Amino acid sequence: MQLLFVRHAPAGDRAKYAKTGRPDAERPLTPAGIRKMKKAARGLKRILSTLDLVATSPLKRARQTAHIVADAFSAVKIAEFEELSPSREPKELAARLRSLKGARVVALVGHEPHLSSAVAHMISGGSKLRLELKKGACCLVGFDRTPEAGAGTLLWSLAPAHLRKLS
Repeated sequence: MQLLFVRHAPAGDRAKYAKTGRPDAERPLTPAGIRKMKKAARGLKRILSTLDLVATSPLKRARQTAHIVADAFSAVKIAEFEELSPSREPKELAARLRSLKGARVVALVGHEPHLSSAVAHMISGGSKLRLELKKGACCLVGFDRTPEAGAGTLLWSLAPAHLRKLS
């Protein structure tokens, strides 16, 4: 199995959005964030031929990003995973991923620092690995079998600007 970790695209300013009185979970992508992510997703499609599933955090900005990625790959199923919420532990996500049967390539759309912690957990089995994904960035982690702590190999990591250049 391969896991494509995708940080959500640029969203509105957190402090300005807080002044609206609405919960941060509803904060959307900016128009520029949507444009950038669409271009990055086209670049991603050039280097990754297929996706079996796009799993997303329940937060709006991640769901919007997940739909952009899924659209680039045509007819890919989207599933909401509570385990991709920023407050969840990487081991919870690993357990959920082990339950997926038959999936070869799964995109996981979420937030920092949760995604970096999940990548560290999958690659090193702990949290000592330091990786930071910029908004709209992706990294691909491969496993010989099912996703287990410390069993993954970082295959590549690309900044959003690199993905956009590939489109």
